[in-house]
Parts: sequence; C-alpha cells; structure tokens
Amino acid sequence: MKLILIREMDFSYLKSNEGITLEDLIIIEPNVVEDDRGYFMESWNQKKFNEILGQSINFCQDNHSRSIYGVLRGLHYQLNPFPQEKLVRCTKGSIFDVAVDIRRNSPTYGYWGGIKLSAKNKKQLWIPKGFAHGFLTLSKIAEVQYKVNSFWNKKYERSIRWDDENLRIDWFKETSLEKPLLSAKDARAANFKQAENSGDIF
Repeated sequence: MKLILIREMDFSYLKSNEGITLEDLIIIEPNVVEDDRGYFMESWNQKKFNEILGQSINFCQDNHSRSIYGVLRGLHYQLNPFPQEKLVRCTKGSIFDVAVDIRRNSPTYGYWGGIKLSAKNKKQLWIPKGFAHGFLTLSKIAEVQYKVNSFWNKKYERSIRWDDENLRIDWFKETSLEKPLLSAKDARAANFKQAENSGDIF
C-alpha cells in the first residue's frame, strides 16, 4: 500500500480584487496523506495554527451551514466588544468565499478578496476581526464549517449589502449565476457608506 503525502501544511496570503496582498487574510492548506483507502488530514492543529498567526487564538464555537446552489450568505460581522474571528472551510461541494476589509485605518480599507473553498481543495481561510465575511454556493449543495472565537451577539451583529456599488464584489466569476438567493435579513442590509457613516465599522 503506497502512501502519498499530497502536501505539507502551508499558508499564503489572500490577494485583493486589485491584486494587493491582504496580509491578515490567511489561506491555510492542511497536511493531506492519501492511499488507496482514502485520505487523512489534520483539519485543525492549535500549535501549528498559532505558529502561523504568531498569536494564540481560543475558539469557543464551531458552526455548520448547509446551502443549495445560488445561496449567498453575507456580508456579516460583529462589532466591538464582541468581534468574531473565523476559520472557514467547505466540507461538501464548493463556495466562493469573500472577506472585505472594514478597518478605517487599514491601508486596504474597502478592498475585498475572494477564494474558492471546496471539499476537494480542502483550503481554509482565516478571517480576523475587522473584516466582513460572506460566501456564494457554487455547487448543488455546499456545507461550510467554521470556528469562531466569540459567541454570536444579536446586538452587535451587522450586515453589508452583497452587491454594494462601492465594493463591486465579483461574486459570479466562478459561475454563470446572475442573481443569488438571499435571506430577508441580508436583502435589507445596509450599504458600505451607510455602515461607514453610522459608525458600524472598525
């Protein structure tokens, strides 16, 4: 029986829509060992993860969503003092995962980055506080699992419109879809300028 090490754990930084490196958004590729029975991987290793980030992160909750083709969830975030940082992966199907920098003092404020996450590529995306997050389902069914380091807080949760004219997110670069399926909450989300003017950003 031949064991094949597909890759060692690796990481890289997500690039923005304009090719600018978003150094706080980290793409993580876990170790994968495969043979004729299937494969094995560490989907989470706190020691290695902390080494990549250069800090200690304590997750308190795992979330799991299931979505049909065309569902778009986002753009979501929580304000201080309860911001959520997320480690996102897709365990069935595929999604286009997006994060937007909403930190006023950041050199990449207002920039967004997107990446295809899938059960096949097994990539994960680390999204720190100060970013709004959303994803579009590309497959018939997609299951997304993500760790968070702060509990959900209704009072501090916020949303930004998926189709904000200032952000100009290219959601459909990986699909022929033209209009997503939205929740009622996401359909009435504020635009980026409204969030900015009301102080609902970092």
